[in-house]
Amino acid sequence: MRLRRTPLAVALSLAVAIAALVAATALGSTTHADPAAHASRSHLQIGIGDENPLMFDDSAYKALHVKIARYFTPYDVASGKDPVALNSLVGWLERAAQDGVTPLIAFYHNQSSPKKLPSVATYTADVDEFIADFPQLTLLQPWNEVNRGNVGGKGGYDSPSAKQSAQYYLALKAACTTCTIVGLDVLDSTSPKATVKYINQFKKDVGKQNMPKIWGLHNYSDTNRFYSHGTRAVLADVPGQVWLTETGGLAKLSPSFSFNLSRQKRATTYMFHLADAYSRITRLYIYSWYGGKNDKKDSFDAGLANAAGKPRPAYCVVYEHLLGKKRCPYKTAKN
Repeated sequence: MRLRRTPLAVALSLAVAIAALVAATALGSTTHADPAAHASRSHLQIGIGDENPLMFDDSAYKALHVKIARYFTPYDVASGKDPVALNSLVGWLERAAQDGVTPLIAFYHNQSSPKKLPSVATYTADVDEFIADFPQLTLLQPWNEVNRGNVGGKGGYDSPSAKQSAQYYLALKAACTTCTIVGLDVLDSTSPKATVKYINQFKKDVGKQNMPKIWGLHNYSDTNRFYSHGTRAVLADVPGQVWLTETGGLAKLSPSFSFNLSRQKRATTYMFHLADAYSRITRLYIYSWYGGKNDKKDSFDAGLANAAGKPRPAYCVVYEHLLGKKRCPYKTAKN
């Protein structure tokens, strides 16, 4: 089902198209970036990943002057089968366009059948419809965190095999020949060998002719354990650029890390240290802006601000790094 082009959607298309045009030069070059947003290191572009559009209205967020952001959405969002997901995407895109922020869109499982991965034909038809309805969105990822694996329990989902990931990548690449596509988006782990094994199978399935020029990595494990072997292993195994499409200091990750904002601040400092150490890492999307609503019950919390929008100490690390400031003007939340 084709998305109806309402006046809002048409206006949105024009606005985001302008934002994408403005960002085109920065995308094509890794040595020229917005000095206000990336004062610390000219060839590392830094953005935020969060699906809540209220982020764009937050004064602390605005103070960072970031011009790239990441959003993940169901692969079949344009079909209209999930109006909530579609409305959320359109609303988020509208706010991003108003601020001149260029989106990176990552596809993911849908909510109605998260345990069922789409066939290549179904995936192709759905991303074709997405591209037709949102032609202004040209930074895409075939699948978010492809190697995370099966997550059990209610609401769990399955992840694609390396072969399926290769098929999704080739399908998206063929569907949008003018798009910039992050070929594979992997989560690191305490065992880099498993991640590298997945990548190598993917490379075998896509072949040298279709080898991605950009790879996505979520290096939470390295960032929060203060080491680098997972990041180094991926860099050694892939050609081209590596984008840290999701990373950040964790306020909490059960059962590995209990809630601790001081530790999150140290990890955020190390996040920048790690990214700055490798010139082939050219983008970094910090996840996320808002933290969990309940410090005791939430199993994952990486928010630079708490659920109410109050900046945390980790935010000040980002502020000072991006703007080249020695002092953060915000009073931050405490444990």
